[in-house]
Amino acid sequence: MKRAEIPAELLADVKNYLNITWEDKATDGKIRGLIASGSVYLDGKGGEAMDYETDGEPRTLLFEYVRYMRDGAQDVFENNYLARILAMQNERAVGRHVESAAPSG
Repeated sequence: MKRAEIPAELLADVKNYLNITWEDKATDGKIRGLIASGSVYLDGKGGEAMDYETDGEPRTLLFEYVRYMRDGAQDVFENNYLARILAMQNERAVGRHVESAAPSG
């Protein structure tokens, strides 16, 4: 997801999660950049574009990724969330398998 494509509601939800209650273009730009970076990272881990607007594991991981990056702790994010990242990968793999094994017609 590119910075310019980040929905206003997703930006607002992330800011709320981070307790950012003020309006500031520089802060919004920084958070947009972190959301974009996090979505690219998580899409890579999931093997496909994820849905970050709907409640679920990808959204939760994105919010946490942004929090870690904002706090300068990106080096420990993957270690702390490895089990959840693997669970997300497995869920996606099972979903793809079910789709491919479904009878057509």
